[in-house]
Amino acid sequence: MEEKIKWGIMGIGGIAHSFAEGLRFVEDAELIAVGSRDAEKARSFAQKFGVKYHHGSYEDLVKNDRVRVVYISTPHGRHYEDILLCLEHGKAVLCEKSFTLNAKQAKEVIELARNKNLFFDQEFF
Repeated sequence: MEEKIKWGIMGIGGIAHSFAEGLRFVEDAELIAVGSRDAEKARSFAQKFGVKYHHGSYEDLVKNDRVRVVYISTPHGRHYEDILLCLEHGKAVLCEKSFTLNAKQAKEVIELARNKNLFFDQEFF
């Protein structure tokens, strides 16, 4: 059997909860980490969903070498910087919409993902 794809979630709002619930039904996926700017909220989310690692910062989440893909569920105004953070740390990214605030940012994100040969996509929830 192939190893499951190890997911992390950045941000723990309502959509993150829905994503975590849905990921339970994906056979080759496993939610193993969550990151929040609030360590206690990260711990509570992790406990609710049986997530092994919880991080009190987004930086700590992307430094977790077990995580392969990050679902970004932070406020829209943060998406650009959060995507760049993930890509710079070698993480594939799935981001809730909208993924940037303008075309210049979108171009930068796409170019960085291509240069690092990392998967990047935007979710249309």
